[in-house]
Amino acid sequence: MAVQSVTKRSFTQRWEATSRRIRAVLVLCRGDRRHYDRRLHWGGWVTGGTSRATAATAGDIARGELASAICVERFNAAPDAAAKLSEFKALTDSYKKRQFVEAGGWTTMPGRTTSDRLAVQGCATALAA
Repeated sequence: MAVQSVTKRSFTQRWEATSRRIRAVLVLCRGDRRHYDRRLHWGGWVTGGTSRATAATAGDIARGELASAICVERFNAAPDAAAKLSEFKALTDSYKKRQFVEAGGWTTMPGRTTSDRLAVQGCATALAA
């Protein structure tokens, strides 16, 4: 009875044992996958989830910018705008400036009970300039 020698072959030995055609196909598949990933990344392509998240973020920013512009208009239209502006500019802390704008109610949009964070920050920045 013959005894078989069981030795585990290394990856290199198995790779060299495969035919040239199979190796060429495997290399092309691996290279194509790498090229596909790079092409998507370099070309600016994104997945559906990423595009939805980006669109939602852009919408939030646009809404905040619009609300801050409305806030500045409301602030300037107030009868005591000059006194409020000097009171606002006397504040040194940016947190207190945001609190001042939020307490004034200029950033509260119709149908809402609270102010948008981006609107308050944008309005405070615009008034400070």
